[in-house]
Amino acid sequence: MAGTLVVTGGGRGIGAAVARLGAARGYAVCVNYRRDAAAAEAVAAGIAAAGGQALAVQADVAREDEVERLFATVDAELPPLAALVNNAGLTGRVARLEDAPAETIRQVMELNILGSIWCARAAIRRMARRHGGRGGAIVNLSSGAATIGSPGEYVWYAASKGAIDSLTLGLARENAGEGIRVNAVAPGFVRTEIHADAGMADRLEKVAPTMPIGRAAEPEEIAEAVLWLLSDAASYTAGAVLRVAGGR
Repeated sequence: MAGTLVVTGGGRGIGAAVARLGAARGYAVCVNYRRDAAAAEAVAAGIAAAGGQALAVQADVAREDEVERLFATVDAELPPLAALVNNAGLTGRVARLEDAPAETIRQVMELNILGSIWCARAAIRRMARRHGGRGGAIVNLSSGAATIGSPGEYVWYAASKGAIDSLTLGLARENAGEGIRVNAVAPGFVRTEIHADAGMADRLEKVAPTMPIGRAAEPEEIAEAVLWLLSDAASYTAGAVLRVAGGR
């Protein structure tokens, strides 16, 4: 067994694809979720049915105390932590900045930025050599929005992902000597529920023809990039933000 992989927001979309592929690559998997227990349990059950080891754990990773509980559960019930994928995130509904509710912006920032920080901190405390760990890898989910800015849609979300890019570089340089590689994947348009949640159910159909590659990505395509960055094949890759955006 390669150790345990924690995937935040692992019940749906890219997170679920990462959890399944991680299990196929030999990880025990913690499938974290905030609300949709049925989806997370289904992912974990599918992994177990295929001969893997998985555990669905509820926690709102925007909350520091719940992150501590999440990782304590992993410590108690799964093999030693080897990898973290900070996938949990949201956009909020589409709006111009001046029309966006303050609570929406706050929720996006707390989940996308603070959630990644809390989880990375908990993982580093377990994996870093200075803390008696064996090293490991972290992959943060950024977005093509970080460099496009998402005007007229959700500039606050784009800003949160710009912060993820900075976090990735800083943590990579801070922890390379601790045996921990930190990188990010920046997807473009991916076929997940995030678009409908933002109030744009038909977004992919409208945007796909404008993409250089001519279509949206499937979650499994993003998962392949994430698992490559976690793997020994990426042993000299640290601080990278790998754009997987179909040429956009």
